Amino acid sequence: MLKRSNTSAASHLLLSSMSLQQKISFYLDDIETPIGKAINLSVTGLVLLSSAIFVAQTYPIPELLRLTLDAIDKSILVIFAIEYLLRFWCAENKIRFCFNLLSLIDLLAILPLLIGIFNLSFIRVFRWFRILRLLRFIEGRTIFGYVTTEDSAIFARIFLTLFIIIFVFSGLIYQVEHPANAQAFRTFLDAVYFSVATMTTVGFGDVTPISEAGRLLTVLMILTGIALIPWQLGDLVKRLVKTANQVQRTCTNCQLALHDADAVFCKHCGMKLEAIALAMPRSEP
Repeated sequence: MLKRSNTSAASHLLLSSMSLQQKISFYLDDIETPIGKAINLSVTGLVLLSSAIFVAQTYPIPELLRLTLDAIDKSILVIFAIEYLLRFWCAENKIRFCFNLLSLIDLLAILPLLIGIFNLSFIRVFRWFRILRLLRFIEGRTIFGYVTTEDSAIFARIFLTLFIIIFVFSGLIYQVEHPANAQAFRTFLDAVYFSVATMTTVGFGDVTPISEAGRLLTVLMILTGIALIPWQLGDLVKRLVKTANQVQRTCTNCQLALHDADAVFCKHCGMKLEAIALAMPRSEP
């Protein structure tokens, strides 16, 4: 408790000496302080809400509800645009920022707002890339704190990676095929069904794309499924083998729970581990 208070005091002192640009940059990426958590949780919620709105709009809904959802979606786009401009303003190297992968994803997220001025509505296909912004939150930490075990982090990464790929491909195939093949791709769920069947190479054949763009996307789905699923499962098996001989020794600094049996220092933060005389090997599930 005392350590947390000291850390909080140090963070407050550091923030007080920052310029406005530095403070904004800090809070946009911070997931430790209450303000940072609130900002990043809000952004994550808006990403999911924006995606949910478009999914809902693929179904027959009342016109009044559709107009309301459109207004909410445009408001979210404006918020994303403001966030992108703030990140650009705060970036020390603006050229590097523009070509950073996450920055490019952020830019794709707001393209429907920018291009909408010229009435190029087909560019709104890029709205599905907003979900990729969730990649900001899988780097060892979560917005709720440290992950308790490495296994849970691997499972979360595998689940989120598969979810993102299926979600993006489903959105793309729906946007491409629905205008030309509305009978087969009536709703977003139809697109999800096709994406899962294609990526797992099951290929029932009851739903098939008819446009050239749809067929190209189908090929990309198959190649992604062939490359992605074995790689993710292989990573999981290697992680399970590696952690089989680890022991439960929680680091007092970062709360990482599992370490090698002969570890003296935490492999995440470098803190010296307290000796635990009765540290038992991790039991098999």
